[in-house]
Amino acid sequence: MTTECKATSNVDLTKVKPYGDTLNDGMTEMSFTLPVPYSEEAEEAAKQLVKKIGFDEPNVTYYKELCPGFTFFVVYGKMQATVDFTAIKVPKVEGTTLDRVECGDWIGEHIGRDIVVVGASIESDAHTVGIDAIIQMKGFHGHFGLERFKNVVPYNMGSQVPCEQLIAKAKEVNADAILVSQTVTQKDIHIKQLTKMVELMEAEGLRDKIILTCGGPRISHELAQELGYDAGFGPGKYAEHVMSYIMQEVEKRGWQDKANIADR
Repeated sequence: MTTECKATSNVDLTKVKPYGDTLNDGMTEMSFTLPVPYSEEAEEAAKQLVKKIGFDEPNVTYYKELCPGFTFFVVYGKMQATVDFTAIKVPKVEGTTLDRVECGDWIGEHIGRDIVVVGASIESDAHTVGIDAIIQMKGFHGHFGLERFKNVVPYNMGSQVPCEQLIAKAKEVNADAILVSQTVTQKDIHIKQLTKMVELMEAEGLRDKIILTCGGPRISHELAQELGYDAGFGPGKYAEHVMSYIMQEVEKRGWQDKANIADR
């Protein structure tokens, strides 16, 4: 049984704006840093900036010097802009998401062999938090990683792994899928590194022989596909989301009897 929240039952989904204390009040909190010295003038600068981007009645609730010449602000204001929620179309990973136990059983019934995956944080990215959340046994936030999945053989190569090395490992173990993690995104470095991976896969003639996925805090399925990946997984996605996609894609491609890359 589902019940509809009375507070939102009369929302006009063609004109959605932030909700604070009352419906459509537009109350929004934001934080930012300005390269100005901590002072009353800095507080006023923050208010004027927020007004220029369309917020009414700005209120600086907190500001503090980070270091000489830089001030951090927390500001509230009333947003006037709205968005048409009914017009939004977001590309999504297709398929049914099963839980860990269901994934293992499904693989046994539909694939009939282990699914092999190789994952890493590539190139300059030294963070393993993302790839560990998907592969390591303990997983993340109550969601076990692929090491706890039945009928799945995962390899976690860690961080700062050259694309060439990741591809070589995938070939060595006849991987069904490669998982690429990118946590660092400053100056769009993740775009360059993800693109390099695709280009190397294509150069070796492996792009259609291995399922290629990527994930990270600024990764979406739409971006992943634009870069040449089969699927992308962003915030809020866990091992079961990744494996549900991979195992269904293996079946879709008819790889049940094609454990070796050379046979695909």
